[in-house]
Amino acid sequence: MRKFCLVLIKPSHYDDDGYVIQWFRSAIPANSLACLYGLALECAEQKVLGESVEIEIHAFDETNSHINPKKIASLIEKADDGMVMLVGVQSNQFPRALDIAKPLREKSIKTAIGGFHVSGTFSMLKERDSHVEKALAMGITLFAGEAEGRLGQVLIDASQNKLPPIYNFMDDLPNIENVATPLLPAERVHLTAGATTSFDAGRGCPFSCSFCTIINVQGKKSRRRSPEDIEKIIRANVAQGLHSFFITDDNFARNKDWEIILDKLIELREVEKLKISFIIQVDTLCHKLENFIEKSKRAGVKRVFIGLENINPDSLLGASKRQNKITDYRQMLLAWKHAGIVTYCGYILGFPTDTQESILRDIEIIKKELPVDLLEFFYLTPLPGSQDHKKLHEAGIEMDADLNKYDLNHAVTAHPKMSKENWEETYRKAWKTYYTDAHIETVLRRAIATGTSPGKTMFFITWFNGCIDIEKIHPLEGGFLRRKHRTSRRSGLPLESPLIFYPKNLAETVWKQVQWITLYSRLRLIYRKVRNDPKKLEYMDLALEPVTDNETETRELFQSEAAHNFVEKINRNEKIRHGEMV
Repeated sequence: MRKFCLVLIKPSHYDDDGYVIQWFRSAIPANSLACLYGLALECAEQKVLGESVEIEIHAFDETNSHINPKKIASLIEKADDGMVMLVGVQSNQFPRALDIAKPLREKSIKTAIGGFHVSGTFSMLKERDSHVEKALAMGITLFAGEAEGRLGQVLIDASQNKLPPIYNFMDDLPNIENVATPLLPAERVHLTAGATTSFDAGRGCPFSCSFCTIINVQGKKSRRRSPEDIEKIIRANVAQGLHSFFITDDNFARNKDWEIILDKLIELREVEKLKISFIIQVDTLCHKLENFIEKSKRAGVKRVFIGLENINPDSLLGASKRQNKITDYRQMLLAWKHAGIVTYCGYILGFPTDTQESILRDIEIIKKELPVDLLEFFYLTPLPGSQDHKKLHEAGIEMDADLNKYDLNHAVTAHPKMSKENWEETYRKAWKTYYTDAHIETVLRRAIATGTSPGKTMFFITWFNGCIDIEKIHPLEGGFLRRKHRTSRRSGLPLESPLIFYPKNLAETVWKQVQWITLYSRLRLIYRKVRNDPKKLEYMDLALEPVTDNETETRELFQSEAAHNFVEKINRNEKIRHGEMV
């Protein structure tokens, strides 16, 4: 038997000092890696390279695994043939992907890159992106689109040394029903916190948010796996001893089969007694779907990420996020709270009308009037593949040339009302304004009063605080125990002397652990205070009060000019709908 070695790598990206962001245990599982690994297994089972060729597959997530290009090259060289695929590469990961690929290409190892940056720029730009051009000049094959139904041909082309420079399937998005099961070996999944793995139940989103790349890469039409596919995914992972899942759909509530899928998960939990749990992402309209939240609870959803984005209707409208209606926010959040599910809400800083004063004022309103558990902040970023990026690019407006900064955690273009320094200061202040000790106590009191786990809520609050203040990394890129490798530094930056690097890294690691322990101890005291309050179940505040008809007149959330105009428009539309106006 001849051996063809396929190495799949999900790259990380660099921190501000040029070191790869990597952890002993990472936080977010790599869904693209699971999809490609499942497809590769299918190709191996189908003997796409012939009966006499064995396909050996390796999968690595760089956020939790050290990638040494020399060792990767040796895997290929020990086999009769093979290639390396850098998968799911986002814009901020593209520089790192090129640094991994360069020594491989110098050894003439066949290398390909796919993911959101390639697909997004192919979809939205008339000319080729300069970073993509650099990859082509290195002899790297680029893959735009999705690999279902196509990976086998790529492997055949590689084995015949006929890899083209570009595969472009952006105009032909595949059906994902009854395709290979997304899967990763258990030993790889155990490198993520809580041994959480992932799968996408569907792809595409019907909305038109201008800052989003999903709609231009995966399309607006819902393509989805069947409930039988989902069951197969769950069973395959449970058979490996894995029970925690992140459903990576950008908006699971818009999956047309959401109820059938949840019913299947409920059956697996309540009838077959499988101990499975889920994290999902939804929009602010999900509570209007009858039974959605109740069935999510029964299906084992423990955490939910919601794109709140802003409480200024003008900002939401300017970003084409018309589906977000601030009049729905409290009702939606209360529904999740009373289901006992922890809510994460994304909040974008840097819409055109934003100022430091307006942002901090709005955060104070959120603290008082919206029952959010965890609020996470992002810069408004023109991601390659988004309408915002295309608009700025075609207008010739300057954007930062360093793709590594396109991680939603850096300012990469000018703001009309804030200087770069003021915007960055605002971003830091936003985190500190929301996560005060007093508000952390309030969040924990709300958790107990509504039946949400205060222990888990405190854990995630600790996580968010520590990632921002101690690790200087966004929580979505965080993990447990930072790892740094001296030689895994960005090209163009000098390698530090071992005599400097290792003592400095050891001291930094020890000091960070001291800070983590101090943070946990301080928040633990708040937690114990709340838990020991004999009246903890009687707690009530503005955010937890039932929604009333006169809220738009009494709540600070609705007192800005933009909110007034929005409410008037809503009321006018309601009257027209009920035939009260001509």
